[in-house]
Amino acid sequence: MDERITVIGGGLAGCEAAWQAAERGVPVVLHEMKPERYSPAHQLPGLAELVCSNSLRGESLENAVGLLKEELRRCGSLFMAAADATRVPAGGALAVDRQLFSAYVTARIEGHPLIELRRGEVTELPATGLVVIASGPLTSELLAERLRALTGPDLYFYDAIAPIVAADSLDLTTVFRASRYGKGDGDDYLNCPLDEAGYERFVDELLAAEKVPAKEFEKVIHFEGCMPIEEMAARGRETLRFGPMKPVGLTDPRTGREPHAVVQLRAEDRAGTMFNLVGFQTKLTWPEQRRIFRLLPGLERAEFVRLGSMHRNTFINAPTLLAPTFQLQGERRIFFAGQITGVEGYVESAGSGFLAGLNAARLVRGEAPLVPPPATALGALVAHITRADARHFQPMNVNYGLFPPLPGKVKKKDRRQLLAARALAELEQWCEIGGAACRAPA
Repeated sequence: MDERITVIGGGLAGCEAAWQAAERGVPVVLHEMKPERYSPAHQLPGLAELVCSNSLRGESLENAVGLLKEELRRCGSLFMAAADATRVPAGGALAVDRQLFSAYVTARIEGHPLIELRRGEVTELPATGLVVIASGPLTSELLAERLRALTGPDLYFYDAIAPIVAADSLDLTTVFRASRYGKGDGDDYLNCPLDEAGYERFVDELLAAEKVPAKEFEKVIHFEGCMPIEEMAARGRETLRFGPMKPVGLTDPRTGREPHAVVQLRAEDRAGTMFNLVGFQTKLTWPEQRRIFRLLPGLERAEFVRLGSMHRNTFINAPTLLAPTFQLQGERRIFFAGQITGVEGYVESAGSGFLAGLNAARLVRGEAPLVPPPATALGALVAHITRADARHFQPMNVNYGLFPPLPGKVKKKDRRQLLAARALAELEQWCEIGGAACRAPA
């Protein structure tokens, strides 16, 4: 067997897979098409570019994604080392400076003696040797054609990106600093308060605004976790007030009362020069975005560093195609990793890359591939994408609903804490028994 592993895609999953294999003494060739060619959503030439948001979501073990992050830390994840090194304030969430994050991962990959980074588009799969396909949800058309020979017809949904505004263009006499219920430092977010009349006008404008039309040959399927704001508004006039514009846990210092609705802005970089409109993914046309979002209090003169956009996300029907080791059922030398497998979210993508890289390296070393226990966050994610109903398979974030139930009667308030404790205990046992030694962060 060729001892080199080929990894296609320099995103979160591809970089994590390459790192894990190389750290286990196996040489890797990592292919990344940037800067020769960019997808519709990418802008930075570096590896591991974060596109939709700079937030990696909740830190607490009360959230399954927080548990997944802790599991990856304990397993020596490059992704988590980069996140911890480039974090920015975000209350109870882990958010990063996107440019510093990409630069960190790029430097570590380029500096690893067992990783060869090749820039340029891959249009053919290697005929021999182990391959990790981590080409992402925006796989180029030529490579996608080659993958169809392996996977059959692909599935897809639309993903929408939120706008980013310049901090110095905001009206800070209207916008106030606060985190819901004072979490974090209590002032990690900027908040744009709306009264009832302002909220109703905003909803009216969203509903009437011009949207970017879908191409005729593509069916529009939106992932619930990244729903365009105008789609949410179309579900009912109060939907936004119970979603991204909920005012609960916030008090407007000018009035001493809870606003009717709130738009939260989260720092996009460490210096606080740019802010992301939280939950404001959109498919509005760019002129409409400028017009409508400037109706929000404090954003009347907003300078948009990045406007929202939408793009097609491609993923395979994992329940019919993938083994729990992330190997292709019909051709075990081929692994898939990242959002193309149907995991959703940055952390989940890195987790799949970790497992694909680990198992590819184990095959080269003559060892059996490993499957994490289903009671861990990694294992729960694997179980979902390989055992879900193939007829209705859709991308999924990790969540405690995917975990096996706890034995006996458990108080609801204690359930998540006990699930997390069980997961970490089983992770440690798995690492010891399987030889996937848990190391200090990369």
